[in-house]
Amino acid sequence: MSATTVSLFTGAGGLDIGFSQAGFQTVWANDLNSDACATFELNHGAGIIHCGELQQHLPKLKKLASPDVLIGGPPCQGFSVAGYMDMNDPRSELVFTYMKALRILKPRAFVLENVKALATLEKFRPIRERLLREARAAGYDAELVVVRASDFGVPQARERMLIVGFQDQAASDFVGHLETQREVAPKLRDAIAHLGRAGSATNARVCKAKITFAARPIMRNSAYAGMLFNGQGRPLDPDGYASTLPASMGGNRTPILDEEQLYGDGKAWVEEYHAGLIRGRKVVPGKAVPSRLRRLTIDEAAVIQTFPSDYRFVGRNSSVYAQIGNAVPSELGRRIANSVKAVLDGYRSNSIHSAKLVA
Repeated sequence: MSATTVSLFTGAGGLDIGFSQAGFQTVWANDLNSDACATFELNHGAGIIHCGELQQHLPKLKKLASPDVLIGGPPCQGFSVAGYMDMNDPRSELVFTYMKALRILKPRAFVLENVKALATLEKFRPIRERLLREARAAGYDAELVVVRASDFGVPQARERMLIVGFQDQAASDFVGHLETQREVAPKLRDAIAHLGRAGSATNARVCKAKITFAARPIMRNSAYAGMLFNGQGRPLDPDGYASTLPASMGGNRTPILDEEQLYGDGKAWVEEYHAGLIRGRKVVPGKAVPSRLRRLTIDEAAVIQTFPSDYRFVGRNSSVYAQIGNAVPSELGRRIANSVKAVLDGYRSNSIHSAKLVA
């Protein structure tokens, strides 16, 4: 019989996919977003996900058998450097709603995922310390670890915080096993080039947001950092890893790719433009960029987040982009699940791990 999970703040199911691939079965799930719930149900079957505010569903959890693992990533907007980093944002309290569910369900283990800023910024120290304190008071040996997705097979430099706890095993064993799950990810070009050019049959779901030159470019050492174009969508380097895909994709925050750099002449036009700005080239604000530059497609975003190729999404394009951007990369989820399963099955780590722990 499969080990079981209850999934909270499930979204489109990125973390659940990873746990399923590692041999777990999600028996109950919850999310507020109706499109995300429909996406989950379309891919995982009816009767599992319950849509609506988690607080309203807490009484139902009391009727469930204790799962092996509780998983979930509460909304991160209040903690994210991409947002307003507001501790008073009501969504910031949802990490503690997760802890209420933990005390109700009493699983053998839990995984709470959130943005790196919650783990590292001094202003959020009281929150992470409270989370660890509540987990330990509930009977769990808990650790906080920061992971980079590109260290675990995902072509994206996405950094995330995990708080992981076990009732009867040491959380340090999880961290030790997670070290064995490291694998260098394919570069962006290798990950997405098989889809073909934007607008082709295998890469059809395009973003139509126009790209123009920024009137006041924000310069960085790299052409793939800073802000060279309108909005907050940054160009991606096909020969590196994608930056963190935001949930705000679909408009002018959607990352940018050079079609010819990928499929044509191979030249890095953005690098040439960046070098010209450094030399004093004048900007023509509002002018359209060369047609070779375009926004990341839905299909490419899903591949970068390592969703299975046959995974189907419900909703308008903007909703699908948001579901993808909000997700835990499925491959990262699988590696996390492998380590949870190993510890539950008796794995003991005898090595000194090098993963970055934050107390």
